[in-house]
Amino acid sequence: MAGEGAAARRGVLAPVLANLALGVPAVVPLHLGWWVLTEYLPMDCHSTSDLARPDLANCDFHTLDHSTAVLFLLVVTGVLLVGAVFVVDAVLPAKARRGAWLRSAALVPVPFALLLAFAYNTG
Repeated sequence: MAGEGAAARRGVLAPVLANLALGVPAVVPLHLGWWVLTEYLPMDCHSTSDLARPDLANCDFHTLDHSTAVLFLLVVTGVLLVGAVFVVDAVLPAKARRGAWLRSAALVPVPFALLLAFAYNTG
């Protein structure tokens, strides 16, 4: 009986650790997505021609200047991340163990969430 519990824990440990390890490089696209949601989308303008309009109060040239590169990197790193999660959690595991791997995929954003929580607590 005790051996079954240890085997079950070992069976869950591999997917949990693998998905937490995927979460470390996932910090890049998650941070870029966070930037888009908190900096770019709340702005009133989304092109440099809008900067001359006097009725817009929330326009930042630096955010507009960085938006093209950030959106490009978000797409590239996001596609790479989704591909890595798909391969690790859906393609590589045996069919009998795929459910545990897919459930543990929810742990991928945990490292980013921890870094975000630490950043807001210290700032």
